[in-house]
Amino acid sequence: MVDGPRGVDVAPIRDEDVQIVGDFLHRHLNSRLSGEQWARSAMPTWRTDAPNHGFLLRHGEDVVGVYLAFYSERVVDGVARKVCNLAAWCVLEEHRAHGVRLARAMLRQKGYDFVDLSPSGNVVELNSRLGFEFLDTSTALVPNVPLPSRRGVRVLTHPTDIEGALSADELAIYRDHRRARAAWHFVVQVGDESCYVVARRDRRKRMPVFATLLHVSDPAVLARAGHAPYRHLLVRHRTLVTLAEHRVAGRPPRISRPQRAPRRRMFRSLHTPATDIDYLYSELTCVPW
Repeated sequence: MVDGPRGVDVAPIRDEDVQIVGDFLHRHLNSRLSGEQWARSAMPTWRTDAPNHGFLLRHGEDVVGVYLAFYSERVVDGVARKVCNLAAWCVLEEHRAHGVRLARAMLRQKGYDFVDLSPSGNVVELNSRLGFEFLDTSTALVPNVPLPSRRGVRVLTHPTDIEGALSADELAIYRDHRRARAAWHFVVQVGDESCYVVARRDRRKRMPVFATLLHVSDPAVLARAGHAPYRHLLVRHRTLVTLAEHRVAGRPPRISRPQRAPRRRMFRSLHTPATDIDYLYSELTCVPW
C-alpha cells in the first residue's frame, strides 16, 4: 500500500478486494449492474499473469476510488506484448483530487502497452497529457433491418458450429472469450469462407439498442455476407443499429451512414502501432454496461 496525503492511500486491487470494488462501482458508477455482476465482470475469462485488477483509493477502511484494469499478453509481429486495458474509473467527489494518483500507479507498471477504450470527460484530456494517442474510430451506423439473406450465406451461433468453423488462432480467441459477460459470438459463412465476429450491446443516449462490432476476423467475408450479420443482431439480440468501426469491420455496407461523433479510444505504446490495437481481452468484452 502507498501512503498518500490526508490519509488517502493507493493500493492494488487483489482478488479479495473484487467484491468490495464491485459494490463501490454499483453504488457510484453504474447501478444497472449489481455489485456481484461488477465483481464477476472484473475477473477476466482468459488466463493471464495479472499483477492486480487495477488500483483503489482507501480513506481509512473505506474505498473512495477505483480504477479497474484488464491484463493480457498479445503477440504482435511474432513478439509477445503485455497489455493493460484501463477500464472503469470512479472516484468520490470529495476525493477527486487523488484520482490522478490511480492513473499514475497504473502507468508506473513497467513493460506494458496501455489502452483506454472508453475514456470520457476529463479523462481524454488527462490521457493526452500522459502521452496517449487517439485511435481512428471512424464508424458507420448500420440499420439492423430484416432484409433477406443472400444465397449461400449462413450465420452460425451454436458453440459446436462456431468451433468447427474457426482456424486455430481464432478458436483460441473464442475459447478465451466465450464466457465473457459482454461478448456475443457468431460466425458468418459465405460459401466455403468464414468470418468470426465478436459484438456487444452498447448504449447511446441511454438507449440499449445498439450493437458494436469488437472483432471481425475477415472484413472481406463480412462485406460479401450483405445484411445477414445485421439481421442476426436484430433478431437474436434485439438491437436496432450496429456501430461498425472501419478499423474493425472494413468497408461499411451500402445501407449505412457515418456516425458524426464516434466514441474516442486511446492507447500508449512505444512498440505497437495503432493498426495492431484491437478490442479483445478488454472491458468491452467483459463488462455488460
